Amino acid sequence: MDRLWTPWRFAYVSTAGGREQGCVFCGILAEEHDRENLVLFRGGRAFIVMNRFPYTCGHLLVVANRHISALRDAEDEELRQFMTLARTCEHALRTEYQPDGFNMGFNLGQSAGAGVAHHLHMHVLPRWAGDSSFLTVVSETRVIPETLSQTFARLQPYFEKLDL
Repeated sequence: MDRLWTPWRFAYVSTAGGREQGCVFCGILAEEHDRENLVLFRGGRAFIVMNRFPYTCGHLLVVANRHISALRDAEDEELRQFMTLARTCEHALRTEYQPDGFNMGFNLGQSAGAGVAHHLHMHVLPRWAGDSSFLTVVSETRVIPETLSQTFARLQPYFEKLDL
């Protein structure tokens, strides 16, 4: 059995169960603790939050404000805001991190890989040519080169003046 020692995550895993009984995204949206919840931006139809379990440094989520589960349930204005926010995320990540590319998309339904299948959200992941190293392939372990608070501090200025 492989073990990855991550004592800084205890605060999250010891409280996540209470929030998960409802919806993690609705819980974050209802709270006013944006820095602690890693919320970078709140818009009229969607918000941007950092992924607490990132695949790569700078893994962001664009999340619908309404509790909907599929694109078919989204209003046109919600879809427009999703794309505007995704474009803003791409710009911020490209400017701050200079990645080689991006993975952007939706996992609709649990069978499609959605960790939170009941609340519509879009992943925005910067990618680098070397981010799938031998450690990921052989050890099934990802290396994230900075803390979530460091990533938040780097990205937050890109969203401060955004008005949607």
